[in-house]
Amino acid sequence: MNNNDEKLEQLRHSCAHLLAAAVLELYPDAKRTIGPSIENGFYYDFDFGDIKVSDDDLIRIEQKMREVVKSWKGFEREEISVDEARKRFVDNPYKLELIEEFSKDGQTLSIYKSGDFSDLCRGGHSDNPQKDLIAFKLLSLAGAYWRGNEKNKMLTRIYGTAFETKKELDEYLAKQEEAKKRDHRKLGRELDLFVFSDLVGKGLPMFTPRGTILRELLNDYSQKLRLQKGFQRVWTPHITKNDLYKVSGHWDKFGDELFLVKSQESTDQMVMKPMNCPHHQQIYAGRPHSYKELPIKYMETTTDYRDEKAGELNGLSRVRSVTQDDSHTFCTPEQIEDVYSEMIGIVKTFYETVHMPLKARLSFRDPSHPEKYLGEPELWDKAQSILLEIAKKHELDYYMVEGEAAFYGPKIDFMGIDAIGRQWQVATPQLDFVQPERFGLKYTDADGTEKTPVMIHFALMGSIERFLSVYIEHTAGVFPVWLAPVQVTVIPIADRHAEYAEKVAEELRLENVRVEVDSRSESMQSKIRLAQTQKVPYMLVVGDKEIEAQSVAVRTRSGENGGEQSVSEFKDLIINEIKEKK
Repeated sequence: MNNNDEKLEQLRHSCAHLLAAAVLELYPDAKRTIGPSIENGFYYDFDFGDIKVSDDDLIRIEQKMREVVKSWKGFEREEISVDEARKRFVDNPYKLELIEEFSKDGQTLSIYKSGDFSDLCRGGHSDNPQKDLIAFKLLSLAGAYWRGNEKNKMLTRIYGTAFETKKELDEYLAKQEEAKKRDHRKLGRELDLFVFSDLVGKGLPMFTPRGTILRELLNDYSQKLRLQKGFQRVWTPHITKNDLYKVSGHWDKFGDELFLVKSQESTDQMVMKPMNCPHHQQIYAGRPHSYKELPIKYMETTTDYRDEKAGELNGLSRVRSVTQDDSHTFCTPEQIEDVYSEMIGIVKTFYETVHMPLKARLSFRDPSHPEKYLGEPELWDKAQSILLEIAKKHELDYYMVEGEAAFYGPKIDFMGIDAIGRQWQVATPQLDFVQPERFGLKYTDADGTEKTPVMIHFALMGSIERFLSVYIEHTAGVFPVWLAPVQVTVIPIADRHAEYAEKVAEELRLENVRVEVDSRSESMQSKIRLAQTQKVPYMLVVGDKEIEAQSVAVRTRSGENGGEQSVSEFKDLIINEIKEKK
């Protein structure tokens, strides 16, 4: 963390203290819990008891924050004993729980005081809160379980953000307003792409005909790019014995996130498949392999299932049914660089096509917590050095982050940059020396000895659902012609023009153009507005003049008038755009 990042984090943490102070002045019986800084701001969780606090109260709380900060000259640190801490927070069960937890670890307890407010805290604050805490804003309320555990009480979380200057704050808030307009949940409803049902269950999206077109076209393109590089399709079942994940190591790490399946006959403990790599390894293990066959490349687009916490579910970006365009390559150590070169090429092609710039995050292990990872440190060092060299050789725009590796290997996480500058993890080629060894995978080398292959995990979109949440917001629902669920709407001006409109539509359908005819008894302008609202790329208006000339009047969703074109001319135009993926 550089000095600027540290200063901003301290400023935001100070604002969390200020928020708690203001809340306690307005709601003296409220119980405060914790209030950290986070990536884009800060929050504080409160137990308001029987009092209902809504978004309408945020303005009043924010005003109180501005009043309170006038008396804050700094943060004074005081070390106290556990007994003294218990006395000071005797009426707050949440703080008492934290005190007991800290005392077990033998930590020194510290209190930070500003004005009349004091709180348990490890430190990291603004030196001059009166001067520094000026550019802040409370954003929203949300429910949050105490300690993130659904068995605990639901608290009220107040989110806010803060910056060093008002200009930075205003820019951030403008970006947030734009993000609201682009919210994939909102656009998903407006464009009729996907739905959720309480009868089906939380976090289990269902895709409409339009949404299904979108996801299948993206998956077809993902598969085409990989098939061209020698990947082969495989298929695996959706349930498995938990023994598979005990061997792979996933059971110990993520066992509480798995859906359990009970058989009415077998005594085996079955689970819903949460990932595909152990299955693909079992396909590899199904017969002997020679070094001459390697690399062996499997791919499968399949839905996995993870028991995500209900409070963390969020539209398509966090779901319980995760469809992955997944791939696994088994290769020799000497082939790693070539395999990665192919995968990087695939990633660049795909994301250039969908017009999303990329950065590369080298996600390495945290050396201060070796217990979180499987495999010997020497293997990790070797794997991480390989990825670093590959990133340099391919001139990737990369940065390194410790602690973001998978538990069995480092990875290159490609971060897509959306239209409003946000970064999202998308494609991931991941190096794995650990799992093949745990499963005893082998190949016969040129000298006749048995050796363990290297496994490279690769997902191009990752989760299709999550990718769609990113892509819908990136495009604001204005999909390129080749991906648009409806590419053309034919609009007859009057009922007598409907037959010709259907004829035009049929000609386009013969060329696999996705076309609809709006034959409603509405005005032409009303039909055009609806098509533009649905973000249909082209509208073809037909009336007496067009029938006589066997033509169409072309309009675009952006409001441009494309003039009169013959049906053949327009057909050539749109077929070319689809072919060129425009």
